[in-house]
Amino acid sequence: MNTKRLKWLSYASSFVMLMATLGGTAVTKLDAGLGCGREWPLCNGKFVPAHTLSSLIEWSHRAVSGAAGLFALAAFVAFMLYRKERRDLKLYALFALIFVIVQAIMGAFAVVFSQSSAVMALHFGFSLIAFASSLMLALGMREQEREEANMPKLPSGRVTKAFRNLVWFATCYTYIVVYLGAYVSHTNSAGGCSGWPLCNGEVIPELTGGVAIAFIHRLGAMTLFIVIGILGHFAYRKHPGNKEIRSLGVAATVLVIVQIFTGAFLVLNLTNPRMYIFASLSHIFVLACLFGVLSYTSVRTWLLSRTKA
Repeated sequence: MNTKRLKWLSYASSFVMLMATLGGTAVTKLDAGLGCGREWPLCNGKFVPAHTLSSLIEWSHRAVSGAAGLFALAAFVAFMLYRKERRDLKLYALFALIFVIVQAIMGAFAVVFSQSSAVMALHFGFSLIAFASSLMLALGMREQEREEANMPKLPSGRVTKAFRNLVWFATCYTYIVVYLGAYVSHTNSAGGCSGWPLCNGEVIPELTGGVAIAFIHRLGAMTLFIVIGILGHFAYRKHPGNKEIRSLGVAATVLVIVQIFTGAFLVLNLTNPRMYIFASLSHIFVLACLFGVLSYTSVRTWLLSRTKA
């Protein structure tokens, strides 16, 4: 299989993974998790369910998740056969396949057996890792195509281990904030803090129940903004000869800013069902892009930190 076909396979896999991640958010926000009853893989005893809204939402999410699994499997087999020399690409394909299977199993267990909010939040986290892995696979194939076409490489240079560690910390911390956000959703705590930027009109509200959960997530998001801001500063100011690292730093900074505003938009539309769903999907889309950019930056800084000066 030639490079162009592998590239488009990786692109398709990444897109379907993103759709599966957004679909999971729609299922949660529309409270359609039991739209197919306590059955899996059938939906209310049928392969194609009756046309009720909740069953169609849940069934559509299952179909997209199944397609994501098939694309991940196809990509893994293709890269194992046709890119044996590229350990990095094979590893991305393997991670995407493993995590899409794990999140599918967790989703099935959530339907058949009741699962805690903590476990369901982890389910979303695994789907995000699957998407990030497929995105890194797509970006890796894009770079290989550029190399084979003898296109000019972006200027690069060595990065310090300190900067590499900062990127790794930012990526891991982003995942923690993601988990907190998913936990807010699955515990129905989004309304714990009304208003923005204040929480229920207070800088520090009474930390009980859903208010505490929502407020802790806000603190985590605020800290994330600071961490990504520092990362973006060092990426741009300390790497004048590395256009790739500077671009990734700027992209991460812009995305975290947009993420904050989509979060505020979400909070301000808690009582508007249609806008709330749109805000939730926008929030998750930007979050997925941010985590994908940070994951790719983590790999690039690891490689460049090993480059001889």
